[in-house]
Amino acid sequence: MRIACGVEYDGEPFFGFQIQAQEPTVQSSLEQAIAKIANHQVGVVCSGRTDTGVSARHQVIHFDTNAQRENYQWVMGINRELHRAITILWAKQVPDDFHARFSATSRSYEYTIINRPVRPAINRHHLTWIAQDLDHNAMHEAVQILMGTHDFNALRSTNCQSHVSVKTIHQAEVVREGELVKLRVTANGFLHHMIRNIVGTLLPIGKGLKPVTWMQEVLDSQDRKQAGVTAPPNGLSFMQVTYPEEYKIPQLE
Repeated sequence: MRIACGVEYDGEPFFGFQIQAQEPTVQSSLEQAIAKIANHQVGVVCSGRTDTGVSARHQVIHFDTNAQRENYQWVMGINRELHRAITILWAKQVPDDFHARFSATSRSYEYTIINRPVRPAINRHHLTWIAQDLDHNAMHEAVQILMGTHDFNALRSTNCQSHVSVKTIHQAEVVREGELVKLRVTANGFLHHMIRNIVGTLLPIGKGLKPVTWMQEVLDSQDRKQAGVTAPPNGLSFMQVTYPEEYKIPQLE
């Protein structure tokens, strides 16, 4: 049977989601914990891989098992074995054709900047500090240029392995909440470092160093060298993923 789970994690202790030479990773921690409850080795598939230091509020994974467990047994058992920076939020059996990555219809990220003269102490691993005043209205206007379907080649990593750089952004906004400036983006998918490169391009606009129209110039160039520098990972969080209603995947409020 196939089991899907909602996962929350603090990315600060991990070298990203995907298993790699550097440890620990979120995937390896999950697979080791789940194996103890299933009594066999498992392979975990996620809805969207995250980089070193990137957190997730509601990641979705799936794994296959012949172990018979109640949903609450999966949740409580796996959490008992997991690294304390990872939590299983829910678990449920799903149809065999459900795929955490390929069944997803949209994904949402949030990037949080603390905009004040002095560096933060509290939550410093989950914020990017910018001391210079940011014009969030200009940043919001600039990110509207990215709405819709575009070739985002200029805003992805040069190491991105995706063969297609065309994505559709459904929602994008920059808002200010006191000292915090937040970028929220929902799209059908994202390229490697795409959000962090969008932030890196928005920051010169927010600082008044570039006009709002610079975002259009960067997008049209399809050249990574024309965009801003990649923003740090610690301000980035994977927020939500959506699926067709038939799968009845829980959504967080």
